[in-house]
Amino acid sequence: MVTGSWKSLCNVVEYSGIFDSEYRQPHSRCMENTRVILRKSITQVLDQRDRTNVWLNGLAGVGKTSIAFTIAEEMKAAKRLAATFFFSHKHSQKAVAIIPTIAYQLALAFPRIREDIVKAIENDDSLLSPGKSHADQMRELVIKPLEILRFREETYSIIIDALDECFSSEEAARLVTLLTDTLAGTALPFIHVIFTSRPEAHICAAIPSSIHEIRLTTRDENTIKDVRLFLRASLDKTRASRPAVFGQPPIPWPSEDEFETLVFKAGGLFVYAAMAMNFISAAGHDPQERLELLLREKSTVGADIDQLYRQIIATSEDPLAHCRMLASIINLAHPLPLVELQELFYADKRSLGVMLEAFSPVILNDGVGNVEIYHASLRDFISDPLRSKQYHIDSPHANEHLACCCLDFITRRDAARANIASSPRYLYPYQMWGIHLYLAHPSSKLRNLLALFTDTTLRFWVQTPSPEDLYLARTVRFARKACLSLRWIRGPSDIVVAWRLHKGCKKLAKLEMARNL
Repeated sequence: MVTGSWKSLCNVVEYSGIFDSEYRQPHSRCMENTRVILRKSITQVLDQRDRTNVWLNGLAGVGKTSIAFTIAEEMKAAKRLAATFFFSHKHSQKAVAIIPTIAYQLALAFPRIREDIVKAIENDDSLLSPGKSHADQMRELVIKPLEILRFREETYSIIIDALDECFSSEEAARLVTLLTDTLAGTALPFIHVIFTSRPEAHICAAIPSSIHEIRLTTRDENTIKDVRLFLRASLDKTRASRPAVFGQPPIPWPSEDEFETLVFKAGGLFVYAAMAMNFISAAGHDPQERLELLLREKSTVGADIDQLYRQIIATSEDPLAHCRMLASIINLAHPLPLVELQELFYADKRSLGVMLEAFSPVILNDGVGNVEIYHASLRDFISDPLRSKQYHIDSPHANEHLACCCLDFITRRDAARANIASSPRYLYPYQMWGIHLYLAHPSSKLRNLLALFTDTTLRFWVQTPSPEDLYLARTVRFARKACLSLRWIRGPSDIVVAWRLHKGCKKLAKLEMARNL
């Protein structure tokens, strides 16, 4: 029987954190016959009837998530997977959902403890609330229910992937300490925790000295061998799938020199190999020409992901404009589907399409789901001027572009408000314009759009509010905070805009209070 408490738990679960969730498509797993030795060494630890935990660390792009996913699949098939939480910048995950998400998976993996988890929620209405401590949640939702299983002979695994993409460095450190300390109790079944992350200082400091550490490097011989195997299989697949280019049966391709050069450039970096293959095999392009383009620029070191990103960007017809749009997509509060991006970037709709095609090797876009970057290393590249060089777009300017797009969208839509009822209601610009404005560089274009917005749309919101618009008080507060700062106020017109926002904020707050009475 489905109870209210079980429904409450299901409602707060962060499904994007579960390793095989549809929200995480396409799933990143190890190719067959790769990472065999590494996976075997991890499995040997997981088979031990003790409480040894594992920390798999390495630079971005060495394949940590693929390994974690593959291990999770194997443990699930063996009925030894207790829970997973895969962090990702691609999803708007909430810190409050981590422990409930683990508890939800435990209830499914071990039906015997589901009733105890439900009772814990029934006994404490605040257990799932945002303000509840993780320690209390862990004790009531995880540790106490698991004590029933303490006599089990099997060993189980909890996998926490991409700790470095956690909400904050403090949150990541607290989570490591919480899981390693509480799951070490002798009154529990044998549970191994696998953490994966970059070797960042705050995580290194939180990892206990007793942990089994595995460092992934781009110089490891087995990793380089696996990257070579991946490239050979991927190139053969491209050759076989393009008979118009390579004939039937297909001619040998590429040459040994070209292949060895590509292997050297990839080094031991799986993400380099994967994106290089995305670039080479892109539809509508000659694979040999794309390969030659990649190999044209000589590398003195392998695994130079920055060189690959710069080469892909340089192939677009307007690299700087397209990088600005790419930086805007990266700085969205959460990913959006293509149809919403087209509305948000209305003035640049054609440029958006061209950019997505040019950058298809590094962007996931199937035309239906969310448009997302292929790998988190692209975010690091664009935001670091020493790495992206002439293609660097900083966060304030990316947010300035987003704030302009949001305000343009809102003023266009609300100018034709009578016709909106029959058209799709895209909420992102209404929900996030104030936050992007708060983070934005105060350009003259943004100032002009904001002046128009406060003189027209904001007045309309205040005079004729609708139930959908009442949440706008929060976004107006962000805008007011930005416009009252010294970096914004440069003249009398800026003071007028700030005053309009201040008055609008007060009126919307009153409307919100009246609604809640």
